[in-house]
Amino acid sequence: MFSDYLAEFLDALELERGRSLKTIENYSHYLNRFYEYAGDIQVSKISDKTIAGWRKWLNRLKLDDGRSVSVTTINYHLIAMRSFLKYLARLDIESLPPERIELAKAARPQVAFLDAEEVARLVEAVSGKDLAGMRDRAIVLLLFSGGLRVSELVSLNRDDVNTARGEFTIRGKGQKDRPVFLSELASSALNEYLAMRKDKDDALFIHLANKKSDESSTTARLTPRSIQRIIEHGRVAAGITKRVTPHTLRHSFATDLLSHGADLRSVQELLGHANVATTQVYTHITNPKLKEVHQKFHSDNQK
Repeated sequence: MFSDYLAEFLDALELERGRSLKTIENYSHYLNRFYEYAGDIQVSKISDKTIAGWRKWLNRLKLDDGRSVSVTTINYHLIAMRSFLKYLARLDIESLPPERIELAKAARPQVAFLDAEEVARLVEAVSGKDLAGMRDRAIVLLLFSGGLRVSELVSLNRDDVNTARGEFTIRGKGQKDRPVFLSELASSALNEYLAMRKDKDDALFIHLANKKSDESSTTARLTPRSIQRIIEHGRVAAGITKRVTPHTLRHSFATDLLSHGADLRSVQELLGHANVATTQVYTHITNPKLKEVHQKFHSDNQK
């Protein structure tokens, strides 16, 4: 039955394939939605028609906040199902061939990023002389300097980051290690923040019980949502009208490198992208030659 193989599949993801707990949690969530739709079906009964019905069910599903499930999220469900079917195929268990599942065409999301002047305004807006201000400055500079995902940022411990060398290693998606390099500003901000810490908490970035005090009474490691609130507060204070998230600073990191001449393969490695095609989304907005072509050949510039 589906539920039996699902439990075995999730165990295999962790024990055999070394997937992160977050990935396993997501796959469990997506595939339990299939269980909610189809029930405890025999895996041999999963067919093209079953998957088509599930896709329609997902498309019509209303979430608790009234929103519909996006095409991108539906594709995440289908990717999880395809991975499950590949697992069954490796065990020679009869079911739908995984290649029968095709993903829907989703609109490519627009890449939002900040230019150097906007990043500087954001850094200034979150900065302060107390511990909270030092922490928030270090957070923004580290996100921009290292191109970190917010999940990677909050997972960092103090001992993970070598400010003297200005670099460290992070384990990102797919359990892949990659180097992260710190700018002088980021290294300096981290050193100033850590020098003010009086606690013994291992976490690099922590909640502060009293933001007005330099004495750091801690409650917990910061969460991705906490980082988002810090960025949003800074965005408003800086007068930046565009939407800004922690991931916007990752985009800004990539566009900054490419616009200053970095090669695509190097940026791919620094971002931890498995496929260079993912990195190529930045190239059309950072190619300086496009402006040169426009200035040279557009008729309005020939007058």
